[in-house]
This record gives sequence, structure tokens and C-alpha cells, in this order.
Amino acid sequence: MRLTTAALTAAGLTLAAVAPQMAAADAKIYPYHGANYCPAGLQPITISGVICCGTPNQHISYAQAKAHPAKRHRVAKAQSHSATAHCKAGHKGCD
Repeated sequence: MRLTTAALTAAGLTLAAVAPQMAAADAKIYPYHGANYCPAGLQPITISGVICCGTPNQHISYAQAKAHPAKRHRVAKAQSHSATAHCKAGHKGCD
């Protein structure tokens, strides 16, 4: 019993120490091009729309990323097919 409890405790502590680093690695931090009132070594950044001081990990601003044409999602128009061109008379779905 004690070995199982110790193993679970060690796994929990390891996960608690590693999880914030993994979450921070996935966050996209964009530079904010405005007045710099940040302490030395930091610059204005945006994280989820909030402007604060830090170090960006993206080379373009959030507005530039949203304006990039490759980021836009385009929906293809549905093609309509005529059922009468492919059906014989008397079959279901044909006129």
C-alpha cells in the first residue's frame, strides 16, 4: 500500500511541476506595437487579447496574424445535382 501511495504522490508532484511549463509552451504570445511602459528587458505583448509586459514568442502581431489570408477558413459551396439526369423513370427519387 505504501509503495502505491508513494508512487502516486511522486507522479502527482511531477505532473504539477511540468503542467505549467507545457501550458506556457502552447500559448501564442504576440508583440503589441504601442507605447512601451514596461520595465527594462520587457515589451508590450498580448495574450488572449490582454495587453501586458513580457517577451513575445511570435514574430508578427495578433492583428497581422488574423489578417493573413492563409488563416481564413473558406466554406465550399454545395453542388446541386439533378436527380432526373441519372435516374430512370419509375425509380424512387426520379420525376
